Amino acid sequence: MRTATEVLLVDDNPGDTDLTAEVLSRNASPSHVHSVGDGVEAMAFLRCTGKYAGAPPPHLIMLGLNMPRKDGFTVLAEAKSDPALRKTPIVIFSASLTRSDVARSYDLGANNYVGKPGNLKGFVAAVTAIGNFWFGVSSVVGREDQ
Repeated sequence: MRTATEVLLVDDNPGDTDLTAEVLSRNASPSHVHSVGDGVEAMAFLRCTGKYAGAPPPHLIMLGLNMPRKDGFTVLAEAKSDPALRKTPIVIFSASLTRSDVARSYDLGANNYVGKPGNLKGFVAAVTAIGNFWFGVSSVVGREDQ
């Protein structure tokens, strides 16, 4: 039995990643948050290549959409088409609330789409809700569990 839920946070905003990791650390279920700043690094982490050769398989991926080098839609499509990664839940956590971005994310296999609030109180509430659901109510499947 694992002692902590491994989370991969993919976001190019360091302030958002720091705050998200802090909020998740307060969750009743222990979690360990790894963060990368773009889609190229995300895929290297997920495939355990390069500097991420020893990376633990995440039980949950929180993915932003608008990032440099490789956007979140591309990461989502690649992860969901890879048999070794496709069962790992991916929550899109993005400032974009456009209907087309939400629909495209679900079409590509996102397990959940959460809009990133523009204020601190809303941001903390959204991340807390993600943690409560994915670490408490839901069962997450990591690669080692498959």
